[in-house]
Amino acid sequence: MRAVRRFTVRASLPESLSGLGDLATNLRWTWHPPTRDLFASMDAELFNRVRDPLRMLTALPPTRLDELAVDEAFLAHAREAVADLDRYLAEPRWYQKQDGTDLPPAVAYFSMEFGVTEALPNYSGGLGVLAGDHLKAASDLGVPMIGVGLLYRAGYFRQALSLDGWQVEHYPVIDPNAFPLELLTDGGEPVLVDVAMPAGRTLHAQIWKARVGRIPLLLLDTDTEANDEDLRAVTDRLYGGDADHRIRQEILSGIGGFRAVRRYCELTGHPQPKVFHTNEGHAGFLGLERAREIIQTDGLAFDEALPAVRAGTVFTTHTPVSAGIDRFPVDLVQRYFADGRLVPDVDPRRVLALGAEDNPGLFNMAHMGLRLAQRANGVSALHGRVSRRMFSRLWPGFDFDEVPVSSVTNGVHGPTWVARELSALLGRNHEELGLDGTQGKPLRDGVSDEQLWALRRELREKLVAEVRRRVRAAWMQRGASALELGWTDTVFDPDVLTVGFARRVPTYKRLTLMLRDPERLRALLLDERRPIQLVVAGKSHPADEGGKQLIQQIVRFVDDPEVRRRIVFLPDYDMSMARYLYRGSDVWLNTPVRQLEACGTSGMKSALNGGLNLSIRDGWWDECYDGSNGWAIPTADGVTDPLRRDELEAAALYDLLGHQIAPLFYDRDAGGVPGGWLSMVWHTLESLGPRVQASRMVREYVESGYLPASRMVAEATGDGYRGALSLADYRTKLDVSWPRVRIFDTELLVEDAAPMVTGTEVIIRARIDLAGLEPSEVDVQAVVGKVGDGDELTDPVTVGMSGDGIGAFAARLKLPHPGSIGYTVRVLPKHRLLATPAELARVVHA
Repeated sequence: MRAVRRFTVRASLPESLSGLGDLATNLRWTWHPPTRDLFASMDAELFNRVRDPLRMLTALPPTRLDELAVDEAFLAHAREAVADLDRYLAEPRWYQKQDGTDLPPAVAYFSMEFGVTEALPNYSGGLGVLAGDHLKAASDLGVPMIGVGLLYRAGYFRQALSLDGWQVEHYPVIDPNAFPLELLTDGGEPVLVDVAMPAGRTLHAQIWKARVGRIPLLLLDTDTEANDEDLRAVTDRLYGGDADHRIRQEILSGIGGFRAVRRYCELTGHPQPKVFHTNEGHAGFLGLERAREIIQTDGLAFDEALPAVRAGTVFTTHTPVSAGIDRFPVDLVQRYFADGRLVPDVDPRRVLALGAEDNPGLFNMAHMGLRLAQRANGVSALHGRVSRRMFSRLWPGFDFDEVPVSSVTNGVHGPTWVARELSALLGRNHEELGLDGTQGKPLRDGVSDEQLWALRRELREKLVAEVRRRVRAAWMQRGASALELGWTDTVFDPDVLTVGFARRVPTYKRLTLMLRDPERLRALLLDERRPIQLVVAGKSHPADEGGKQLIQQIVRFVDDPEVRRRIVFLPDYDMSMARYLYRGSDVWLNTPVRQLEACGTSGMKSALNGGLNLSIRDGWWDECYDGSNGWAIPTADGVTDPLRRDELEAAALYDLLGHQIAPLFYDRDAGGVPGGWLSMVWHTLESLGPRVQASRMVREYVESGYLPASRMVAEATGDGYRGALSLADYRTKLDVSWPRVRIFDTELLVEDAAPMVTGTEVIIRARIDLAGLEPSEVDVQAVVGKVGDGDELTDPVTVGMSGDGIGAFAARLKLPHPGSIGYTVRVLPKHRLLATPAELARVVHA
């Protein structure tokens, strides 16, 4: 018989074990080994199988719970764990110890996916795992954050392989009651947020809360009887469906997510957020809802509310290419906003203007994100430069370096990803490592190369065991019989150099670059003296046929009986598999096309475990590679033929593996220890440890994003929105005057006929018509720099010019460079609520 409906009943715990419920439902257990040890002590075999305390409590026989309820040793251990969690949730941490009252009372962090743990499968890959690590680090630091996203009833797909190596997707439906989630209720009834839909319909969403340490994570779910059947499916799958499905998800995420935050804070007393951080542009519509709230509550016009909205918004872009940005047909956006029900009192024409781009038929979510945020950033130093160039058309007249998009390099949550065996060996509590930017005593104190090498082999051995288990399971799933799988017991060797490669499989990440010369790869894998073994994993988006073909190519290669003991493809890559790979791989391989990897954090997780990176200098590796913490694969810069580029870079990869990496790994002393290899491992742990921590990343966001945003919100909204009204009036004045601002005569003078040498003081003068603007309302600048054949200024030095009140401006400066020098004069807007002179995208040049 088949059930007509399925649901989950949670275990009823004896009173003495009631604290276990809080421990199991607060996801701090995912990065807190003592809590995991407590649950493992209840039934080690069961816990190792399910790796989820909540599922374990449901699966334990009632007789075992009754035994534990009177086991004084266990109860003492449980009380200690509950007390430790209570302390963690209440004690002042880094954020509470900061000086000043300007820190925001709360920050709302919006993301389309959150990868906190495989026990809550609400993520697809790097973006979601980064968001999960962001919340965990914020919790450890005490940052008062609220996470906001969607709950996908089918999550992201589970991956299998067909017999011919083609990716097969399936979507297991989840029951939220089976996960560490609780439904937000009011008076016993589910709290619903409503979002208007076309044709007079309404989309309703209930709110599930996950506890990520100190951080509430709110996940909106449309699978409720309050919705029509098609609307119940809005949150069915992550990154699924057509454009209409996606825009519904993004409207719900932004507008519905903002309303969910407001409702949650009202019900619980949590401080209302002052700053809103959007992780990519998916939730960008929230800015419209914030404007709507100000308009209806405080009586401002849209242009008056906009400065307050922008002041409190931080926007992070993860996209290094325009093709990766979410775009919707303009007529589709009009369909949702035209009747005015979705965000009342916000003119639909203003909505469309916020997402305008070169193609008038498309609405650009990243452009809207940038126009609604006063602070924006990329996710590595290189990605920041790429983003400034990519979005420069929004700021015409400014050099690329002046485009107001900064960078905060991503980080990873050490306590989640570092092997506890390594933490124990180094005497480090990785929950605290990196929180204050220091490491304390040197890592090597009291630890020998022999001990570190023995641990690295132990972690590699655990990876080998997991590889064998998964390879066997994958072949069984593909239709093989157990009788023909005896060879899987000899797959991989715990004493062989192990290279890991695991990530999403879009074409730019070049999963198959390693296959460019199959015979050369085969020779590296099967070398009798210095063999290499390679573990590969990754999922392709269900609609990405090119990515699926890459997976099939690699699977067909690894299926060859000659090489299958040295190279494997493991299907269904997730956080659980990732931990084995990061901890057990000696080398982490990354081969994207340069400047197409915004950051990439998998190599950071490997580095924290003593893995050495072998990567194209892209994303984070471009700024962190120092020549001694891994290897940089040379890039074929200037080669426009992609096939030729791949050929050259693959050859460089083979050379590094065969001539540098393998020889160093197998060069052993009399005790069998590779001293040269371990010197690089030690250097990696010491130099990269603090730099790649998510705690460092979140501190940077607090200091360069949340804190200045909070101050600017106070300026904009204080005294009856005095600052916002002032900026709105100023922008209106600029609309009239700016087109008539003119720079007439300019000249550069040298006093006393001094020689033109570096350091000579010069005077630059200009006559300027400000068209009714006051000198205090503009920033007049003299810019001096090197010039080439095209008269473009490089290495510019900028000096403010002062005026005499009747249009004459002058500045003194010393000549900064030898050689061919040029200068110009320019006028920029100036207002105390502007974060940068380029913010309004207005400039007048001489």
